[in-house]
Amino acid sequence: MTNFWTTILGGLIIVLIISGLFDKISWAFNIPAIIVVALIWVVSIYNGFVHLRYRVKEALSDIDVQLKRRYDLIPNVVETVKGYARHESQVFENVTKARTEAMSAKGLADKAEKENMLSNTLKTLFAVSESYPDLKANANFLDLQRELADTENKIQASRRFYNGNVMALNTVVDTLPSNIIARVFGFGHEEFFDLPDGSPETEPVKVSF
Repeated sequence: MTNFWTTILGGLIIVLIISGLFDKISWAFNIPAIIVVALIWVVSIYNGFVHLRYRVKEALSDIDVQLKRRYDLIPNVVETVKGYARHESQVFENVTKARTEAMSAKGLADKAEKENMLSNTLKTLFAVSESYPDLKANANFLDLQRELADTENKIQASRRFYNGNVMALNTVVDTLPSNIIARVFGFGHEEFFDLPDGSPETEPVKVSF
């Protein structure tokens, strides 16, 4: 149920209790009614938590899909640049190492840190390409640049969507009266996919054509 209906049910419980206290409605009716409405209220909040949790999982899955796409593109970019700048071996090694570490990262905090390092190395790789006019004119390289830039933008969009859903879930976990239901049924905070201030990924990798 929506927050609107949850609020309505909560208000109805209060009205039933007050009406009983002032003998407006018989307690013989009020008590069963309060129990039924309270159960519906609990179920509605519980279902709301389940819905939000699934949205968070779905959003995280979207991030993983875009990150995998970037991981798949990077070796092609490296191989293309190698054909024109073989002596830049250290740059290629750094990109390959950063990609491997990002792919094996555990947990969101570690993943964010490793993705930040990978973005740093990619920026260095594209900076190297600026020194090779023939490489910059290569059609395959230009296509890979476009694909990678598009993927970077999608990663940022997916990350914002994920963090928005985490914010929604964490807010409900922290606020009354839903925090009571959260404690009872074990719903907790989810971790944000944050990046350090000023990190390269807060600004998508810029590609020159």
